[in-house]
Amino acid sequence: MASFPVINLEKLEGGERSRVMEVLHDACANWGFFELLHHGISHELLDKVERLTKDHYKKCMEERFREFASKTLQDGSKVDVDNLDWESTFYLRHLPTSNMSEIPDLSDEYRETMKEFTLRLEELAEQLLDLLCENLGLEKGYLKKAFSGSKGPTFGTKVSNYPPCPKPELIKGLRAHTDAGGLILLFQDDKVSGLQLLKDGEWVDVPPMHHSIVINLGDQIEVITNGKYKSVLHRVLAQPDGTRMSIASFYNPGSDAVIYPAAALLEEAEKQSEVYPKFVFEDYMKLYAVQKFQAKEPRFETMKAMKIANVQPIAT
Repeated sequence: MASFPVINLEKLEGGERSRVMEVLHDACANWGFFELLHHGISHELLDKVERLTKDHYKKCMEERFREFASKTLQDGSKVDVDNLDWESTFYLRHLPTSNMSEIPDLSDEYRETMKEFTLRLEELAEQLLDLLCENLGLEKGYLKKAFSGSKGPTFGTKVSNYPPCPKPELIKGLRAHTDAGGLILLFQDDKVSGLQLLKDGEWVDVPPMHHSIVINLGDQIEVITNGKYKSVLHRVLAQPDGTRMSIASFYNPGSDAVIYPAAALLEEAEKQSEVYPKFVFEDYMKLYAVQKFQAKEPRFETMKAMKIANVQPIAT
């Protein structure tokens, strides 16, 4: 099996641009994941985000998770491990409006640091969307416009910690799923592993690399690209030692954005057969909320049955 795709974004500016774009295209078409180095976010900022995130977990969340873990393990046979994730999380919303000031227990320093960090991630997401457009032969800005809806894209962050698990053979850190949205940007622990993706029927480790940002594609990218680029199943294994930090930011369509395959990527026969559906993103998310850990294909079929009015092509 080929090695996990790692892309040095600095090389886009030199004579290796065409090779970097080839690696990016292959990663999107055949992996659904890739890892970025020299992505423009300073090491100092990444180190600060990591320090403050780990401090916040120890101060505000670790004890609560210990209580959950103790109860879960005590209940033994009563626990439905197929519907349980061994993770401690909280959520931040950035676009179209922020909820950062409403999250309890966050220090002012942590709020300001996360605000700066996620702004850099938003810029990186939009840069990447345009690189995908370039590889697909779409107009620059097409994917961002496809995500926009009436209020622009949505953007939020799931901050997770995966504490040591005494029974990792029994409980997953996070069950296998594809992501519902658009582009996911992950800053993960570089010492404690656990993230895996499914490729060619085998689970493959996503390597922890210092100061990297891991990118994966969500279901909406698959639909808009007419399957040229695909979302893939991934999971987090619980580990017996070490707490794994995971900060996943989701650059998604606006709630009222209408999602459908780009006309330029449709073969003539596909224009009639509707391989992928047309739907309002909010409707997809309602279905995903109850089917997250199930296959994506039945979700697409359900969306096909929910016919919506014809929409105009995306202006370019």
